[in-house]
Amino acid sequence: MIGSPFFKFFVEMGNGKMSMEDEAELFMAIRDFECEGRERGDNGIDFTALNSVSDERILLRVIVSKSKTGLVGVDAVRKMLEDMKLAEYDRGFMIGKKFTDAAKKEMIENNIQRISEQYMPPFKPERIYLRINDFVNKMCEENCGKIPQTEADCKDHSQDHSCRTRAISDNASFHFEHGWIDLLKNDLKQLLSLCNSTDE
Repeated sequence: MIGSPFFKFFVEMGNGKMSMEDEAELFMAIRDFECEGRERGDNGIDFTALNSVSDERILLRVIVSKSKTGLVGVDAVRKMLEDMKLAEYDRGFMIGKKFTDAAKKEMIENNIQRISEQYMPPFKPERIYLRINDFVNKMCEENCGKIPQTEADCKDHSQDHSCRTRAISDNASFHFEHGWIDLLKNDLKQLLSLCNSTDE
């Protein structure tokens, strides 16, 4: 299980704090969920995602608690269950700062996965690295017209790494070889930002 120190890095990228919306996007990327839509509400953001392997329809709900403690209560979980049944979701993930014991119990009983400061669902570094490679390949195809098969095929090969995708890819390889999970997550987050900026 990945504990609190990992989550803190997951939430704090560089000098600034990573928003819970960014957490959800990073989580979807690691799990290979395809985001089909997002909707802002009074208490947070709902992401509708599709699991590309199992074709499950997934609801990721980011809860921004209005209480000073940041606690998410059982009522929020029950509301999510109602919404999942109405919209026919197969699975649910709830992201929040902290959850009450009653909320945790309700989530366990109804197979809703929580993500909080205290708990992050486990994943392997290989999964992050593979997702990074997927995004790198996508960016290479979009920017250069093809995925390089050798180092010489890369248009940036003879340059001084002016290609941001190539620089992130090289960093990710180094971080993966050394087992630096935190830095791998940062590499993936940078690629997500780069992909989002080219999509706009």
